[in-house]
Amino acid sequence: MPVEEETPYAVVAAVQLPSVSDIEFEASLAELRDLAKTLGYKVVRTFTQKRSAFDKAAYLGIGKREEIRRFVNEHGAADADTSRIDVVFVDHEISPSQARHLEIEVGCEVMDRTMVILDIFHRNARSRAARAQVEIARLGYMAPRLREMAKLAGPQGRQRSGTGGRGAGESHTELDKRKIRDRIAELQQEIAAMEVERKTQRSRRQQRQGLASVALVGYTNAGKSTLMRAFTGSEVLIEDKLFATLDTTVRALHPESVPRVLVSDTVGFIKNLPHGLVASFKSTLEEALDAALLLHVIDAADPGFERQLEVTDEVLDEIGAGAVPRIRVFNKIDQVGDAAAQLERKAMLRAQYPDCIVISAQRNDEIALLHKAIVAFFQKDLVEAELFLPWSAQKLRGEIYSSCEVLEERTDGEGALLRVRGEREAVQGLAEQLRPTR
Repeated sequence: MPVEEETPYAVVAAVQLPSVSDIEFEASLAELRDLAKTLGYKVVRTFTQKRSAFDKAAYLGIGKREEIRRFVNEHGAADADTSRIDVVFVDHEISPSQARHLEIEVGCEVMDRTMVILDIFHRNARSRAARAQVEIARLGYMAPRLREMAKLAGPQGRQRSGTGGRGAGESHTELDKRKIRDRIAELQQEIAAMEVERKTQRSRRQQRQGLASVALVGYTNAGKSTLMRAFTGSEVLIEDKLFATLDTTVRALHPESVPRVLVSDTVGFIKNLPHGLVASFKSTLEEALDAALLLHVIDAADPGFERQLEVTDEVLDEIGAGAVPRIRVFNKIDQVGDAAAQLERKAMLRAQYPDCIVISAQRNDEIALLHKAIVAFFQKDLVEAELFLPWSAQKLRGEIYSSCEVLEERTDGEGALLRVRGEREAVQGLAEQLRPTR
């Protein structure tokens, strides 16, 4: 019988700077606790303090470091009733020396926010491109930390002797940094080759099938995967975890429409995501660049949604997708109190964002309204026409129904008169094929 592994325990620690509001601070802490949960940890305590700046030596002030050390020691005692603390999660990216000093003082491992996110990305990356991007980000994060690791290793780990009378030789740190630079360059070349291949595949697919495309963007846990499942009827992974998946999923909109629409999910945004990570994961957002329409999914129940909305817009601008048309979709309205509170929030959102759509992905009627809005976007440039399909040309019936929406069909002794709606090129091509020959 397999032995169940014990859940590792952790604490969260954070400094609130004067520029950060209480709402923003609490939201960030809640998200870090969710990140810890995604890694499989149970957070048993949160330590916070207000400071004008981070402590240069160890991030937290001396008193707070001592408080955490006592808590860790109490949980690590042999007669303690609770499990020992395995890690302290810090809600900022801290320097290598700050992390080393904090670990020494509190007596257990320290992981800053960036390290936590990288670890989650590393576990969840599935495709070759996503794995390469994760490795680049991890190597970039580790490079400046090698010196601190060398300090911990002691004098024997710092120097390799030279050969051939060339002096003292390279240190372990210098060699490792050079290896990291070489590996990053190799991975970047692989990613560039994969990007060319993906662009070629998308171009061929769109030319062959004439597909319209929609990309879901927004913060992780805003409900994008739930919407994806509702739109497409596919078994997309849905978990109450941040970054449940990193790889882009593409499915056809269901029920299918004319034109046929492809829907793609993208990696979720997160609060305080370091800019270097955004750059490293740029290609996971490439579907947003190629999409004709973006669905910007926002958690209507999150009190900090306005800042999330701004950050998403900023990142989309950075990757060149700022001009792509979008629909703001406020999801999870069902989680905003009772029916009266939901009506009040809907009215507020519609007044503030007149073109937005407010829904719950759990309500089929509201999903149907959003589906209708998506189809309407792609049908706005379609044309209507009448095509006469003689009985002798019935072989074209399948092509008509696959490339156009048939609005009406009337038959007589000579054939069928169809009123259709479709893309101008498709309708003109069919009309040309059906034109009587003299």
